[in-house]
Formats: sequence, structure tokens, C-alpha cells
Amino acid sequence: MTTKTKISAPDRVKTSVKAAAKASAAKTTVARIGFLGLGIMGSAMSGNLLKAGFSVCGFDPSDAARARLKKAGGTPCASMGDVAAQVDVIIASLPHAQALIDASHAVAQSGKKGLIVVDTSTLDIDDKVAAQKILAAKGITLLDCPLSGTGAQAVRKDLSVYSSGPAKAVQQLAPVFEGFAKANYYLGEFGNGMKMKLMANLLVAIHNVSTAEVLLFGERFGIAPEVAVKVLADGAGGSRMLDVRGPMMVNQSWDQATMKVSVWQKDMKLIGAALAQTHTAAPLFAATIPVYNAAMGLGHAENDTAAVFDVLSHMCVPKKAAKAKAKPQVKAKAK
Repeated sequence: MTTKTKISAPDRVKTSVKAAAKASAAKTTVARIGFLGLGIMGSAMSGNLLKAGFSVCGFDPSDAARARLKKAGGTPCASMGDVAAQVDVIIASLPHAQALIDASHAVAQSGKKGLIVVDTSTLDIDDKVAAQKILAAKGITLLDCPLSGTGAQAVRKDLSVYSSGPAKAVQQLAPVFEGFAKANYYLGEFGNGMKMKLMANLLVAIHNVSTAEVLLFGERFGIAPEVAVKVLADGAGGSRMLDVRGPMMVNQSWDQATMKVSVWQKDMKLIGAALAQTHTAAPLFAATIPVYNAAMGLGHAENDTAAVFDVLSHMCVPKKAAKAKAKPQVKAKAK
């Protein structure tokens, strides 16, 4: 397994991690899992782990989120420290950097030595390193394990884990990852998971807008959007965003958010900063920025990013108006 900064051969590493996990399955038992953050992703992951037979407790400042965990069969806790004091593994799904830092201090104060914390959040690598240092001082291991997939995919266990950090800890948690994800790609040293996540999100930003663009194009061509999704998804132009967000655009169900536009703004800024840092030309990504900004301006902050379809619709002349404009004008006859 490589632990160099350069990411290499994730599939081979993935296979060896699974093999090692199976070989030591009899020796490794995760008794209890704790969650910090029970939002769209956290609630879906905790629910799947409960279905897989794990004992799960968790904390979220939202009363409704804690109630959902209890209804699913988990145990809601009164604080982050309460979670840390009684589990072997913590999975964090947090909205911003300060939440991770606050959680790290709480876990460092109450967690036992040897505890493993899995951070699945999409955050700046420097903020994750700061959290890693806080926990390491107390003998607690932090893994950088962002996820590829939407909230809807999380419910179906259709997630990929981009794990990075100490290989031994990743191996130990293989059964846990299998409880809520379809795949775990080990990428080496801490922070490499976030690098891969930013690459994945760059593609998502582009593919999401291109999905809206092509469905609107077809609609104005007279091709029903639902037909377009079915046919295009089965061809060379298909993409995961067409599969996942195409139906949301067809039904205009972006009020059922699996990734809120307001949260996506944070991810877009992280990608932009990384592109600037690496001096990478990214004209397609740059072209999507005003579309997502416009979604915020149109009041879609709390809606799913599928709402970019509405943004592009507003940018087009209505079909009836377009036909009227194209109709030849009758000239007045000379008297």
C-alpha cells in the first residue's frame, strides 16, 4: 500500500484492504458506532448500519434529527461528548470546518485512547489536519474519508468511500464501510481522500448542469424529458448525474433536496481554491459557477442542485414567444 502523497492504484489497494479485513475479521469486532451529524447523509448512513446489525448512537443539534435516529432503532445522545464516551468508532458528517474543530475538542475530552474517528465531510484539507492534531494528542485516530454520492444514493447504499489515513485503521473498519457503502477506495496518506473528492465534485458540477442543458434542449425540440432521461442514460452520453438528477429535473422535485444549493456553494469554493492552488485550467467548471449562483438568486438555496434546470429555463425565451418572434412580419402596403 502506498502512503506517498501521490495517489496511485486505488483498485489494487482496495482489493488488499478487503483481503486483509477478511483475514482479520475474527479478531476485529466493532461493538458500537457513534454519529456526529444526522442530516441527509448521516441519517442515511446510520440507518443502513442499523439494518446491517450494528449498534448505533448519535448526536445532532436538531431535535428532529435525533428523533429520526430513535425511530430507526438507534440511540440519540445529549452531546458529542456523550457519544465519544461510549463508542469504538465515530463517523462525522458535519456541515462546516468549525463544526469539525468543535467536535474534535469534544471527542478528545471524552473519547478513549484508540478511538477511531471517520470524517466524511467535504472540508478544506488544512481544517482536517487541524482536527487530526487535536485528536492525535489524545491518542485518537482521525481518518479522512469523504463520500461520493448524493443523499438519495446514501439511502440505497450507493456510496463510494474515498478513505485516507493510517492503513491499519482503514482495514479495521472495512466491515463498517461495507455496512453503508458499495465500495471503499483506500488512497494513502491523510488528505488524499479529499483530493479525490474535489476531483469527483468538479465532474458533478459540470455533469449536473449539462444534464439540465440537454433535457431543456430536448424539451424545446419536442422530446419528452422522461424519454430523454431513459434513452440518453443507456448511451454514450449517459452519466450518474443524468441517472440521479435527471428524474428530479423531469418531475421538478428539487424541493426534495439530497444536496442543497446553499451547501453546494461551499463545495464549489473548495474546488475553485484547489484549482487556483494547483494552477489548473478548468473552463468548463468556471462556466457552471454563474449557473449555481443564479440558483441562489432565484430562491433555490434550500432546494436540490437539480434546480439548475429552472435556472436554464429562465434563461430561455418561452417557446410561444420564440415562435411569435420568428413569424414573418406583414409589411404595410403603400397607398
